[in-house]
Amino acid sequence: MKSNIGKSDRILRVIFGSVLIIAGIVISGTAGIVMASVGLIPLVTGLVGNCPAYSIFNVSTCKTPRFH
Repeated sequence: MKSNIGKSDRILRVIFGSVLIIAGIVISGTAGIVMASVGLIPLVTGLVGNCPAYSIFNVSTCKTPRFH
């Protein structure tokens, strides 16, 4: 699996996903469960470094090395 998420994108995804999961735990009921579940998506993609949606649309935020 090729990485298609850059460093800053990964950091933001992990932070955003973590915040959603924590907020979901704090909020009780169905809304909390949904929020925590949705938070797993950016957290996992940030940790793994690959976003399936980016792959579908052929997008990458990784800096590619330039060879002269």
